[in-house]
Amino acid sequence: MILLDRVTKTYRKSSGHPAINRISLFVEPKEFVILVGTSGAGKSTLLKLLTREEKPDSGKIVVGGIDYDTLRDKHIPLLRRKIGVVFQDFKLLPQRTVFENIAFALEIAGMTNREIKNTVPKVIELVGLKGKEKNFPHQLSGGERQRVAIARAIVRQPKILIADEPTGNLDPRHSWDIVRLLEKINKYGTTVLLTTHNVDIVNKLKRRVITLEKGKITSDQAQGSYRQ
Repeated sequence: MILLDRVTKTYRKSSGHPAINRISLFVEPKEFVILVGTSGAGKSTLLKLLTREEKPDSGKIVVGGIDYDTLRDKHIPLLRRKIGVVFQDFKLLPQRTVFENIAFALEIAGMTNREIKNTVPKVIELVGLKGKEKNFPHQLSGGERQRVAIARAIVRQPKILIADEPTGNLDPRHSWDIVRLLEKINKYGTTVLLTTHNVDIVNKLKRRVITLEKGKITSDQAQGSYRQ
């Protein structure tokens, strides 16, 4: 569950206009939501607020039952275990194999080698990379690298997956492979928040579409479409 109630965020070095301006938003558990808007609309700021990279100037944020008003810095790692994040540029470790890249997220969480050896193969199979465990990132296609990034993001079974322009560097075929994988993860019960500039993906998915313009929500459609 994601709740924002009249949230505002202004960057002091900017023009003084809020990056996010009194946004109120509710996302149900297990929902699949697409967030759209031109560059500068406030999408990146909104995602940074959800992952607590930024703090709002005003308003309330509650994610996965955690009230950000009472969230202490020492508890932020616990929050981020509830939220998986996938980026456009993959952010894989080049000197680690597919298996090792995914396992790294579990190592940080303090899981044992036995738990890692039991968990990682299941996630590799889920994202369709069985047989690629020993490959390094440079030996993979762009679509395969994004699958590794998604596997790493979901290996700790987060309640929420934020996919920030995950198809931005991919051709149409691989883009749809990634979108179908996100839908598959959503069917397993994970809330998915997808940002994209790809009009074709937005219009064919027939999912809830939230449009941001100049820091405000201008449209929230149950089965929305989008025009740039």
